[in-house]
Amino acid sequence: METLITILAGVLVTVATYLILSKSLIRVILGTAILSHAAHLLILTMGSGLKSGSVPILGEGDGVFVDALPQALILTSIVISFAVTAVSLVLTYRTYQETGTDKLDELRGTKHE
Repeated sequence: METLITILAGVLVTVATYLILSKSLIRVILGTAILSHAAHLLILTMGSGLKSGSVPILGEGDGVFVDALPQALILTSIVISFAVTAVSLVLTYRTYQETGTDKLDELRGTKHE
């Protein structure tokens, strides 16, 4: 199962790289969002190893417990990446209102035809 999720994270990194290298500002933002999701999958897979176990509660006795730290880090990262994506989309929308385009070449002032 870890191999499948690692391959899925690799596919997401590939898609994100393709979108980030695009000339549209919306695609760049979507690429960074997909790249953060790939990082979340990779941290989850490598951090906890997709182990099955019980919740680490005192008084439960001895047994196999799952480490909750990677899950907490991923949850924090999801919230932060959502906020960054929302702010980026608002800035992109405002830029589109002011300039009338979302093409990166036109925003730089270098039109190539």
